[in-house]
Amino acid sequence: MSADIQSGASAPDIQSGASGPGTQSGASGPGTRSGAEIALQGLEKRFGALEVLRGLSLQVRPGELFTLLGPSGCGKTTLLRILAGFERPDAGDVRADGSSILHLPPHRRGMGVVFQSHAVFPHLSVAENVAFGLRERGVSGAELAARVATALERVRLPGLGARRPDQLSGGQQQRVGLARALAIEPRALLLDEPLSSLDARLRVELREEIRELVRALGLTAVYVTHDQEEALAISDRIAVLERGEALQVGAPAELYGRPATRQVAAFVGRMNFLTPDQARAIWPAAAAGATVAGATVAGATVAGATVAVRPEDLLLEEPGSAAEGLAGQVLRRSCLGSLTTWVIGDPGPDAPRLLVERHRASAGPDPAEGAPVRLRMRPGSGHLFDPVSGARLEPGP
Repeated sequence: MSADIQSGASAPDIQSGASGPGTQSGASGPGTRSGAEIALQGLEKRFGALEVLRGLSLQVRPGELFTLLGPSGCGKTTLLRILAGFERPDAGDVRADGSSILHLPPHRRGMGVVFQSHAVFPHLSVAENVAFGLRERGVSGAELAARVATALERVRLPGLGARRPDQLSGGQQQRVGLARALAIEPRALLLDEPLSSLDARLRVELREEIRELVRALGLTAVYVTHDQEEALAISDRIAVLERGEALQVGAPAELYGRPATRQVAAFVGRMNFLTPDQARAIWPAAAAGATVAGATVAGATVAGATVAVRPEDLLLEEPGSAAEGLAGQVLRRSCLGSLTTWVIGDPGPDAPRLLVERHRASAGPDPAEGAPVRLRMRPGSGHLFDPVSGARLEPGP
């Protein structure tokens, strides 16, 4: 491998020594480094009249996998590019371990970047691609070969250094990009939707590998995705972004179980938002009156708020099994392997519908399409949101 690397074609001069096509960063020397603490402070960014970031501040703890989650156009990729040094904010600061890095070029920030596209040099071998950032930092000889071999081993590509990118699958090419970022031994790994071009099964496999590598190497990782399942599966904490602002920052279980706003509830996982009539039938306590945000709220007022429930917290029952609950009809039943889903409602085209989910191992009726059913809500599982601001309201006893 050593001879193959050293005799490789000279790599193009890209981004003033960044370690890949349009990339990246790092430090030389053997071994791994402790993860950096990253602070994004009051970041603002405009592209013409478009305001992309609006005074955004976030704190990323050392060694955590921190995900920026949101729809297209929310500012997450722009934020990552500012952190990497490929964009400069109009206002605000970026700090690593307490020191500002805004003045530093990308290759001096200690950041390894993995892109959405595989971003490998097609004219270089796998080993030469991985070695690119190391060469830019003056690493050569036996150390260069050893670090390339270690990086390929970490991403499960041992022995493939002599191959060209066009001889690899899409998943293998993305592993090459990951190996190149790891070879420079960064303190932070930045990943911009790295799995979006892969098939579903490979996405699950690679996201677990990335999670294991981040933990094993003690890296801080900032991960960008619009895939909420991906974010929930691998993150220590998640920032949900919308229109350049952070709606909520927290652990996956916190965002899913206690969404701070209606927007977060809608974006993180599936959520049923009930009509007033559905709310009164499914959540009798709300219809009778509940204590919300410290004040007693009449049933009509609670119904005016946004009432929501997760699909797994709706209970399917036979039509005559209880006096309480919402009557409906199974409009669609789907088997998703370990999960079964039902769409419940009235047959009319504009009638409101609710989604119910249950794991196959859980007990309960299994109504077919067209069957009448009754729905109840699992006690304590409802969510209330202010009808104007969308902020979460806390129902009392």
